[in-house]
Amino acid sequence: MRWWIGGLLFASTVINYIDRQTLSLLAPYLKLEYHWTNSDYADIAIAFRVAYSIGQAGFGRLMDRIGTRRGLTLTVIWYSVVSMLTSLASGFYSFATFRFLLGAGESANWPAATKAVSEWFPKQERALATALFDSGSSIGGAVAPFIVLWIYSRWRWRPAFMIPGTLGFLWLIAWRWLYYPPEMHNRISQTELDMIEADKRESDAPQQGKARPRWSDLLKLPQTWGTIIAKASTDPVFFFITEWFPIYLVAKGIELKSGLIAVSIPFIAADLGSFFAGGVSGYLIKRGWPLGAARKAFIVCGGIGMTMLIPTIFTTSLYLIALLFAVATFTYAGFTTMANVLPSDLYNSESVASVSGLSGTGAGIGTIVAFKLTGYFSDARRASGTHSFDPIMLIAGLVPLVGMILVLLLVRNTEATNQGLVRRI
Repeated sequence: MRWWIGGLLFASTVINYIDRQTLSLLAPYLKLEYHWTNSDYADIAIAFRVAYSIGQAGFGRLMDRIGTRRGLTLTVIWYSVVSMLTSLASGFYSFATFRFLLGAGESANWPAATKAVSEWFPKQERALATALFDSGSSIGGAVAPFIVLWIYSRWRWRPAFMIPGTLGFLWLIAWRWLYYPPEMHNRISQTELDMIEADKRESDAPQQGKARPRWSDLLKLPQTWGTIIAKASTDPVFFFITEWFPIYLVAKGIELKSGLIAVSIPFIAADLGSFFAGGVSGYLIKRGWPLGAARKAFIVCGGIGMTMLIPTIFTTSLYLIALLFAVATFTYAGFTTMANVLPSDLYNSESVASVSGLSGTGAGIGTIVAFKLTGYFSDARRASGTHSFDPIMLIAGLVPLVGMILVLLLVRNTEATNQGLVRRI
């Protein structure tokens, strides 16, 4: 039953990303229609990120209070409605408003999914379960061009927002029917329930009887900051790809429609990277590797692999660019899968969504800064032609490397581990 739950979380993430990708795919056309600069587009994208950043921390805390089933139901209804309403936008301010509302609703997906994984999966399967739901972002990003641009080519841009927005309501039927906590589920086998509860007793034993930690308590722990940095140093790079890749390709002199397959390649690579890292990390744990080593191996690979964005400065070849981005996103996916699973590795169930939300907020703040700089530099360097994004690609390749080093220093066993404030890793 737990893998059916994982499949539902995967489907939620796919739909989340299809709704999210619609604007970035239509941006080259909307920029012409509404005469936006790259800075204008950056401000619209930032509106989404501001709400997303605030929402991740707020909804993470809410998920810990009201539960995953009810919380994700409310937020999927929210962002599906907003996605459909975006078809009524008529200019810069209305687009920014709808994107802000969409970001607020979509921000709940990762804290909720991370909490669901901690409730349903034992530690040796959490990385693979996290990879499963997180791969939905890559699949959503890969299929969105074919859905959105196909709709746009026939009915223009308004239906391209309206039609994908209906997918969330179809998903809700399955979610409300199938999702309950393991101890309340009438379809789970006794064997599976015993396995899940045994793992919870082992993991949460040192923390039983303690009050739910406050944000201020969590932020005193180096492990919390390591988890935040793991997301904040990598997600802004992937979000640059999801939001800016079509504009970046146009700036490189590449016709978007002719490069439709290439647009999907980095997302497919990220999907493969998620499953590879999640599966191999679980395998290493079964072979006797310490939990921390099995996670950090992929953090190191991600920090190094994402430097492959830097050589894109020297080429305008569509397929070479796609290859370099694919290497970067494949290794990024391993890094971010470990970043997503760290809250459930380190904290008990009552704090998982809160820490996941805090890390999402950190990623959101980093993304806001990155997008503002992207808009400014790409406009300021417009005369550079195909090199207008060069400084951005240099920074995008180096920041995850620095983040990798900080995560290795912060996420380790400390006195807080001995006191039972965090789990041993």
